[in-house]
Amino acid sequence: MKIMLCHLAAIAAMAAAGCSEQGTGPRPVQPADPTPVMDKPVADSWVGKWHGPEGTLLQLAGGNGTYQVTIQNLDGPRTFQGKAVVSGIAFERDGVKEVIQASNGEGTGMKWLAEKSNCLTVRSGEGYCRD
Repeated sequence: MKIMLCHLAAIAAMAAAGCSEQGTGPRPVQPADPTPVMDKPVADSWVGKWHGPEGTLLQLAGGNGTYQVTIQNLDGPRTFQGKAVVSGIAFERDGVKEVIQASNGEGTGMKWLAEKSNCLTVRSGEGYCRD
């Protein structure tokens, strides 16, 4: 009986030691990053041209989390540097931080694009789609 209790105590001690070695305790909290980049950003699949109404255009170049964002409106094209964030591509235009996000045509807030399904939206009323 004593031998059996010794074996049980040894097994329990090894099990407890094994659990602590596997790190079942609390994990350290990672600091929040306001613009976390994913391993392979979904925005990489957005590279190329996206068309808006009346000749407007969004063109994305680059990849791996760094993008050249060209927006052409009625005043002509302008280019900005963009970075991948969890929700899309962040860039700054005229001192305003913008984020390009995936949406459908209705999500662009533009009646001309309402029937489309594969779109990117900068803000309501500014969207671009692929046919």
